Amino acid sequence: MTSDLVVGSDGNARCRWCEPHDDYREYHDLEWGVPPTNDLEWFEKVSLEGFQAGLSWITILRRRDRFREVFEGFDPHVVARFGDADISRLLGDAGIIRHEGKIRAVINNASRAIELIDECGTLGAYFERFREPEMHAPLALSEVPASTPTSTQLSRDLRRRGWKFVGPTTMYAMAQSMGLVNDHLVGCWRRGVN
Repeated sequence: MTSDLVVGSDGNARCRWCEPHDDYREYHDLEWGVPPTNDLEWFEKVSLEGFQAGLSWITILRRRDRFREVFEGFDPHVVARFGDADISRLLGDAGIIRHEGKIRAVINNASRAIELIDECGTLGAYFERFREPEMHAPLALSEVPASTPTSTQLSRDLRRRGWKFVGPTTMYAMAQSMGLVNDHLVGCWRRGVN
C-alpha cells in the first residue's frame, strides 16, 4: 500500500487527502467520483468548484448547505433570475464565500446552463462528451494531474459559450468529483465502486 493511502478505523483503505476529517471522509466515501443523477447536481458542482478556486475543497464542503439554501438548490431557472438585490444579499451572507465575481459567475452560468439543457437535453449529456479517456490508475497522489487536455477542451468550450470561473483545473476537479474520471488511488476501497 502506498503512503498516499490510509486505513480507517473501519478497515478500509482510502485516499489520504480525505483524512483526518469525518466530513471529508464521508464526502470521499459517498460522493467523490459518483456520477450525478440530474441537472441540479451538475449545476451545483460546477458552481461550487468555481467558488473553490483558490481555496480548499473542505472550505466549500463545510459551507455547502448554506450555498444550497441561498442559491435555491442550484436550480438554474431560479438562479438565472437573480438580480442586484440578490447579489447584495449574497455578499452580506457570512455563511458562503462572499466573492462578487464568483457570485456573478454563478448567476451568469445559470443562464448558460439553461442554454445547454435546451441544446443537449440535460447538462449530463453535455458533460459526458468530455469524459476523460481511460488513463493509468494512479498509485500516488503525485500521479494525479491538475488538468488534462480534455479538461482544457471543456474549459475552452464553456468559455466560448459564455461561462465564467470554469478554468481547466476547475473543470478537472469537477470531472473527478462527478465521475468523468476515476482518480481514486489503486488500493482505495472506492476505486472500483460507483
